[in-house]
Amino acid sequence: MEDRTVEYKGVKITLFGHASVKIKGSKVIYIDPYILPEGEVEKADLVIFTHGHFDHCVDPSRIMKEDTITIGCDCRYASRDIRPGDHISLEGIEIEAVYAYNPNKPFHPKGAGVGVIIEIDGVKIYHTGDTEYIPEMKELKGKVDVALLPIGGTYTMDVDQAVKAADIIEPKLVIPMHYNVIEGTEADPEEFKRKVESLGKGIKVEILY
Repeated sequence: MEDRTVEYKGVKITLFGHASVKIKGSKVIYIDPYILPEGEVEKADLVIFTHGHFDHCVDPSRIMKEDTITIGCDCRYASRDIRPGDHISLEGIEIEAVYAYNPNKPFHPKGAGVGVIIEIDGVKIYHTGDTEYIPEMKELKGKVDVALLPIGGTYTMDVDQAVKAADIIEPKLVIPMHYNVIEGTEADPEEFKRKVESLGKGIKVEILY
């Protein structure tokens, strides 16, 4: 699977597929590194695991160096546990853990996973983790620059829920994720892009895989 990178105000965001993301600014951050490219990979200053499922909480040894920090929710590879409402400052990076859950499905109970808002080099990036559209997203309106939103349905938001989330949150840039990798996450990112652009709010959509 070919990955692509987008740059926002000097911060590079690479989506390797599914929910596996690298953020590179003054530090290198990986989120849910279930999918990584072959060969040499850039080492992480910080690894974040949004929850304990197999496609998110994975052995990070390939991206670890001696001083890499690992944090996460219910993930055995994290040296520090995080929960919704936690705020963490690490070497110039600000991390806020927010809710991520399924309101009416058993896959992701409330409190058993997180989304994260990462502020690095003045840019705020929201990685939702595995979540459907939830009321708490209204509190994020206008507060993030970039949002990575799942569109695959079944375990997370589907396309229409993700469009609703983009409409409520109003990021400058939105990136669809968590689709077409594992069974039950089939979705069309081009449909998502069309629907977000039809909102008329000037939200830019970048499809990275």
